Amino acid sequence: MLAFPVFSSLPPRFSLLRAFCALCPLALFACAPLAPMPDPAARVSGIVTPEEWRQREQAANLAAKGEETQSLATWWTAFGDPQLDGLIQRALENAPDRRLAEARLRQARARRNLARADYWPALSASARASRSPGSGDDDTHYQAGFDASWEMDIFGRVRHSAAAASADMAAAEENLAQAEVTLAAEIAREYTGYRVLQARYAIAQQNAQSQAELLEIVRWRADAGLVSDLDVENARILLAQTEASLPLLASERAGALHRLDVLLGLAPGSLENTLAAPQPLPAPPEKIAIGIPAETLARRPDVRAAKASLRAERERAYAQGAERFPILTLSGSFGWQALTSAALGSHESIARSLMAALTANLFDGGRLKNRIAAQDAVLEEALVRYEQSLIAALTEVEDALAAHAAGQARLGLYARALEAARNASMLSRQMYQAGMSDFQSVLESQRSLLAAEENRIGAQSDVLLALIALYKALGGGWDHEPPAAASFSSLVAEFS
Repeated sequence: MLAFPVFSSLPPRFSLLRAFCALCPLALFACAPLAPMPDPAARVSGIVTPEEWRQREQAANLAAKGEETQSLATWWTAFGDPQLDGLIQRALENAPDRRLAEARLRQARARRNLARADYWPALSASARASRSPGSGDDDTHYQAGFDASWEMDIFGRVRHSAAAASADMAAAEENLAQAEVTLAAEIAREYTGYRVLQARYAIAQQNAQSQAELLEIVRWRADAGLVSDLDVENARILLAQTEASLPLLASERAGALHRLDVLLGLAPGSLENTLAAPQPLPAPPEKIAIGIPAETLARRPDVRAAKASLRAERERAYAQGAERFPILTLSGSFGWQALTSAALGSHESIARSLMAALTANLFDGGRLKNRIAAQDAVLEEALVRYEQSLIAALTEVEDALAAHAAGQARLGLYARALEAARNASMLSRQMYQAGMSDFQSVLESQRSLLAAEENRIGAQSDVLLALIALYKALGGGWDHEPPAAASFSSLVAEFS
């Protein structure tokens, strides 16, 4: 590093002229452009965004129009479950994941303000009294005054650093929004899973009760000599197998409840009394504000966070490149120097100075060059992450649409299978009691009934989980107004 003063002190004449002459060549040098940076738009614009979803038929069936498009901000209310509404609202107010995102946002805001502080001069005040060892009181030297220094941001290092910090804060804001989106979806998923396990437990209990009644019928028939003891043992096996599933279902149900507690920042079991009463599964809405792919990309907070991070790293790359050029620092002082404290403040004790220092890097063993190269690699990483966020956003929507379509198809088929299984179970029992069939047909019909009920509740769960995943993939669950995006080009316009 090389530093030399442009002018020092304040001579009685020509100080402003000398400063102007010293700064003119530097000002002309400042007009020279920095080395061109890689253009992110050229890379990102290579990602082709479709005009419509590949699952176009399913998207058309679900697409809401008109005022229904406003439902994404509070999409969970469309399920018509007050307890789900209360859990999500509670989580959005005080859940640990959201509080962590808020803390990171406050950190980013403070760092942004810290970076902006470099725009302003630094001003300090001092007062000092000194005396050499062995000297008398008359040798005491008094000083008091103010010192100021200011780095002139000629080549934009401070400006780009502040812009990077502002972009980091924007990314933190979007990450907070993404935390809200994820939190709402996770609570809805765990709540649905908890209600599904409650329903499966109730199904197992009902089947166990029915099988216990069947066992009594078989015993009565065996006592009457109408059937052998083998039928009794088979009936006992069927009942024991069904009853054995109850503890496992109870354990899984407790685990789902505990996961809800964790999401809300509560001790395990805190929600047990609130959610203990069995409730039907949430009713899935028939219409969703899906929109077109470009609107989804503009709405999703994680895509916007990745975009803000890319902007931040680009600004840091510019700031790093600006360090190749000289730094001009203005400094000055104004104060008083006197041999007695009483003389401080008098006109004769005034001391003042003004200095401009120019600092340039001549040789650092390649440190600056490698810092610039490292930042370029960080910029490339941010660009790849942005590309990944765009592709992931489109993929998640397509996957959710496909899963929802498959779930609906399976639900319809399993509903028909359940109806047939119930009829078969009733007929097999009646025929067995009338002595028209053996017990094997009763066993098979009971197993088929239990499997059909499990399949039907599983298909209902799949439809709900697919809808929750679709709402999350669409960026629903936060209150901020998303920007309009008529085309994909609007997403990369600022990088052009």
